[in-house]
Amino acid sequence: MKPVSRKSLPADTLTLARWLIGKIVVRGKTVGRIVETEAYLRDDAAAHSFIGETKRNRSLFLRRGHAYVYIAYGTSYMLNVSSETAGHGAGVLIRALEPLGGIALMAQRRGTEKLRDLTRGPGRLAQAFDIDLTLDGVDLCAPGALFLANDRAPIGDIGMSPRIGITKNAAPHFRFYLKGSPFVSGPRRLNT
Repeated sequence: MKPVSRKSLPADTLTLARWLIGKIVVRGKTVGRIVETEAYLRDDAAAHSFIGETKRNRSLFLRRGHAYVYIAYGTSYMLNVSSETAGHGAGVLIRALEPLGGIALMAQRRGTEKLRDLTRGPGRLAQAFDIDLTLDGVDLCAPGALFLANDRAPIGDIGMSPRIGITKNAAPHFRFYLKGSPFVSGPRRLNT
């Protein structure tokens, strides 16, 4: 698989969040199709970039197509894609993947054989794909340890809902998901 070109990435964060549905995440032998994302805009009170650039969030301020990896709740890593021009912090959280390759390795890392639970949710997918802070800032449009690729499979209907698990600015419909996918996270009422 070849990485997506940076030119193909939409320049708008919301458009990118929707565009990423159906794209492929490649991390060595582990491969998965993106089935759920959330957009975090430049002036969004829920975004890590809202407070300005810091040492922790600096990858969000890279030009679009770079990994922003952070640790949430002191236990789970989260994978995001920077989504704006350099110096303007915004990103897209990858919330869930459909496992495609390296499933035995994902199961070993996650400690479960249940396919549906390998990559359903951002913390689970990071654990299954061995994503940690060493990948923060990686160019996802270049061959390497972690990258995004295109998939030739047709994409089904894409739904929208409010984001999950946040309290600030939670109402906007900035969450995108593949309708009918068993790998989408969150409550059923948001996935219809």
